[in-house]
Amino acid sequence: MQKLMMELTCFGGFTTQQQMKGGPGGSSTGFGNFKEIGPLDVNLNERNTTWLGSASLLFVDNPVGAGYSYATKDAAYTHNSHEIATNLVTLMSSFLEKVPDFKKIPFYIFSESYGGKMAAAFAKELLSAIQESKIDCNFKGVALGDSWIAPLNSTLSWGPYLYATSLIDGVGLADVDQTARQCEKAVISGDWFMATTLWSQLEDVVEKVTFGVNWYNILQWARQYKRHVEVYANDLHQLMNGPIRDKLKIIPKNVTWGGQSEQVFEHLKEDFMKDIIMTVSKLLETDIKVVVYSGQLDLIVNTMGTEQWINQLQWSDLEDYIKSPRKPLYCDNKMAGYIKKYKNFSFYWILKAGHMVPADQGETALVMLNDVINN
Repeated sequence: MQKLMMELTCFGGFTTQQQMKGGPGGSSTGFGNFKEIGPLDVNLNERNTTWLGSASLLFVDNPVGAGYSYATKDAAYTHNSHEIATNLVTLMSSFLEKVPDFKKIPFYIFSESYGGKMAAAFAKELLSAIQESKIDCNFKGVALGDSWIAPLNSTLSWGPYLYATSLIDGVGLADVDQTARQCEKAVISGDWFMATTLWSQLEDVVEKVTFGVNWYNILQWARQYKRHVEVYANDLHQLMNGPIRDKLKIIPKNVTWGGQSEQVFEHLKEDFMKDIIMTVSKLLETDIKVVVYSGQLDLIVNTMGTEQWINQLQWSDLEDYIKSPRKPLYCDNKMAGYIKKYKNFSFYWILKAGHMVPADQGETALVMLNDVINN
């Protein structure tokens, strides 16, 4: 392969008791690999829309405690995006030293959900390390898919998005907005722990007034009160803790895939509702590509909230980007989405897809990938 792509996926995590929490805590080696873009699906059948045909893939269970990654002491868990990014630079440095052929191959970071927040911070730290000659890496770009870049923008848009798609009425909209505004007040006051608590309470309100909306795709109705990746995790949990664990032969006996994700979330509660808009702004002032893509049917990080934080970027070319034309994206000669590009920034609207774009629209996602890494 002539390109290397690191995939950072971080959905809602789960504990051994299957209690659901929002990301961080989800596994890239599990969800990103077997549910979305890897060569095999969860039934170990070949995937026709794998990204492996376009780039070498590196899946990372991150932060420490996600997926197969584990901590033996409490101090090993991360507490903010900077610590996560530092760990990832260390990992990348070690990887490139062990596989030096990849030092000169174009490198891209692709991410999803909370993984996008981590990817933006990682990209910033990686650029600094390259500039300081601490690491030799041909870093070309970062892609943020349905990413938790601006938590408040996403949260405040839940009510309007649900109302616009007929999933709540005016009374439901008022109930959702009331709790969302309480969350906003906590963010403004800097009470980050309370902001995360209110965010969780808001999810309860949303699920009650919608009678169990699917957070990841509003058209794929979930059983009431089944939250986030619990809907998707059962078969994957069996695969990762069974055949894949046996195949790898390196996972300690006391480690369960996904078993520490609850602790991951708990240690990042103070950081969870903090935005990282300024980090994306700084990335746009560099030479690397910055890509954002959004699934039309995603609720938790819906397009409405994503466009709001894009318009808040502190980027010298923002006005020119906003004025630039939006063009159609075709897949197999059919309308599949839209693209807007200006200089090193691209935004892809992916139609008929939810939070996990490659899972819902695999062929379109592959078209997008090739446009990003080859254009």
